[in-house]
Amino acid sequence: MTVAEALNAIYRTRRFVSHGELPVGMPYEQFIYQAGCVPTRDNLHDFYNGLCWMVFPQTKKKLNQLQAAEIEAAGIQSVRGPVRDAITVFDENAALLYAPDVLWDALAAREWGRLFGELRPLWQQAQLVVFGHAALEKLVAPYKSITAHVWRVTAPWRSTGELDAWLAADLTAPRLAAKPFVPLPVLGVPGWWAANEDPVFYEDTWVFRPLRPSMVVVQ
Repeated sequence: MTVAEALNAIYRTRRFVSHGELPVGMPYEQFIYQAGCVPTRDNLHDFYNGLCWMVFPQTKKKLNQLQAAEIEAAGIQSVRGPVRDAITVFDENAALLYAPDVLWDALAAREWGRLFGELRPLWQQAQLVVFGHAALEKLVAPYKSITAHVWRVTAPWRSTGELDAWLAADLTAPRLAAKPFVPLPVLGVPGWWAANEDPVFYEDTWVFRPLRPSMVVVQ
C-alpha cells in the first residue's frame, strides 16, 4: 500500500494521489488548488504532510489558497516572493504556541536562561503543537538543535478543530509577508526532552542563540 492509499483509507474529504500525477511543469500548490488532490510520495515527509491535512484541514486549505493567489498574481519566478516564502516556512516548520505574555516576551527576546529557568513553571500554562510536517519528520529521530518557527496563538484552545478554525482566519498574506516567526529549539521545552532538566543544556549558544537587533519580531 502506498502512502497516498493509506491516507485515502482514513481521510475521505481530500484525495491523495501519486506524485506522478502532478503534470510536468505545473506548480505543486496550483495542482492542489485546481484538482483538489494532494500529490504524495512514498516517504515519511509526505506522510506527515497528509496527517497535517487531516488535523488542520482549514489551515492547509487556507495556505494553499494563499499560494495559489500569489501564483496567479505573479506567476512562477526564479525567486519566491515574501508571501510564498513565508507560507513555505510555515507549512514545513511552524509550531503554534499559546503562552502567558511574560513567557512569550522572554522567548521573543531570546532570554533562554530566564525562559527555561526562572519562568520554567509557566510552561505548565502554555500550549505548544508542532504544525510543520518537515519539523515532525525531524522529531522522529530527535536531536538538540531542531528549531521550529513559532507562530503566536493569542488564546488557549480546547480542541485542534478550534485551533484550526482560528489559525485559518489568522493567516493572511500581509501577516505572513512580515514573517512574525520566533525560533524555538523545541527540545528545550520542559517535558519534551529529558536532558533539558539539567540547566547546562541551555548553555549551548550554537542552539540557544542570542537575539540580534535585526531579528526583533513585531506582533
